[in-house]
Amino acid sequence: MPSLSLPTIRCRAQSNLHDYPLQSLALSLLRGVAALEVAAGHLRSEIYPGLRSLQDPTFAYQVFAFVTGFAHQAVVVFFLISGWLVGGSLMNRLHQPRALANYTIDRVTRLWTVLLPTLVLILLIGLAIGVAQPGAIDLSPSNNYSASSFVGNLLGLQTFLVPNFGGNYALWSLTYETWYYVQFPLLALVLFGHGRLKRLACAAAFVALVIVLPKMISMYFMLWLLGAAFSRIELHCGNGLRVVLGLLTVGLFSYYRLTGSNNELVPESFVQDMICSVPLLLLLSSLHQRVDPSASRFLRINHIANFFSEFSFTLYVTHLPLIFLAIHIGGKTFGREQLDPFVTLDYLWYGALLLGLVGFAYVFYLAFERNTFRIRRAMKDWLLAPRTNRPSVTVLSPD
Repeated sequence: MPSLSLPTIRCRAQSNLHDYPLQSLALSLLRGVAALEVAAGHLRSEIYPGLRSLQDPTFAYQVFAFVTGFAHQAVVVFFLISGWLVGGSLMNRLHQPRALANYTIDRVTRLWTVLLPTLVLILLIGLAIGVAQPGAIDLSPSNNYSASSFVGNLLGLQTFLVPNFGGNYALWSLTYETWYYVQFPLLALVLFGHGRLKRLACAAAFVALVIVLPKMISMYFMLWLLGAAFSRIELHCGNGLRVVLGLLTVGLFSYYRLTGSNNELVPESFVQDMICSVPLLLLLSSLHQRVDPSASRFLRINHIANFFSEFSFTLYVTHLPLIFLAIHIGGKTFGREQLDPFVTLDYLWYGALLLGLVGFAYVFYLAFERNTFRIRRAMKDWLLAPRTNRPSVTVLSPD
């Protein structure tokens, strides 16, 4: 009689995706799909009437609204992946020389290489459609297009000190991410740092942030931390359990999509998001089995996953201003700002608009996000190299 092997969990000292190509593929695929889901959901909500506002919606539109309604869950996936990758990476090198300096440059360049040109794009679109007024610099924190809003969005202060720049409400999650990038190294130094005084100072700073920041930022930080923790966990199990975990994840996300709190981050949504996150993270932590990374099937899927993952951040931050521009053009050119859920041809227009959002994001990625590592390397060469050895290298240098 064959023996049954029970699932086992092992903690590993380092998180290294290079050793687990299947896990790396899954994370890339999730990140790309999550960005597409957010863009598709926001496009549908902006150019189609709400499902509940329709008296007798067709079954096709109900399915369409359901499939494109996972934006909340997609952001949860972003938080988990960010914790896994960013938190896991910092834990790998926490005690290396200049670890925090390198970490700071990594995080700033990751955000600002994309965010800075995006804010300029938002301003240009606002001027083009007439919602932003040219003239003297406005410092009012209540103005979506003010200089204080511009700077505040760069610093992660939107939604609680300044508004989302240009009404781009997708930027709210960057507030959370920005402060997680600050909170995590403080917490890591409290737990694993050297020197009592340094650890006490970090603990005081961490507690101060928990008190000062909106409570939901700190509450969802636990979700982000869960992603970081699972970057160190290996679940050894059979394919049967992996299938169960996958079905459970899809089932829970779908159940809470229909019955849960999906509009804002509140304590109720935190509970449901934690419940959904555990089976997903367990599934990801089980994807360490050996695969042939040179196999043609793996290469094809990995190429698609990496393609959409690479510009997922750009797609996330640029899609809404482009939607606002499309609505403006639709109103001026065709006399309509919304599509009709009862007209089949309008679904083709929706598909064309979504394809346009993705295409523009990819071109924007080529211009900016793709150069993140080049900018990062130039900054490290300039800021971290000894003054006598600083190279005269520019950001656009091929070196």
